[in-house]
Amino acid sequence: MGEAEIKIFEIKGLMMLSHDSFPTWHKFTVYVRALREQDALEKVFSELGSRHKLKRRHIRIESIRAVSPEEVNDARVLALSQATKVR
Repeated sequence: MGEAEIKIFEIKGLMMLSHDSFPTWHKFTVYVRALREQDALEKVFSELGSRHKLKRRHIRIESIRAVSPEEVNDARVLALSQATKVR
């Protein structure tokens, strides 16, 4: 069985902040490392939900695409993609 390649996905969308008092939609762009597109979406739902206390219905995905490491401007994701071994 071959080795699966980890890709970097750029996910753009909208999230509703202050959904209980004065709801406003805010744009976001997130870079995520994952094997598949579905895994990347789950990671975004999980992180945004945890960080901002959002339900899935408060997150709208507009686009998702695989990008090269040169296109990434998130230092954490870039450092992980360039790592050669785990300590």
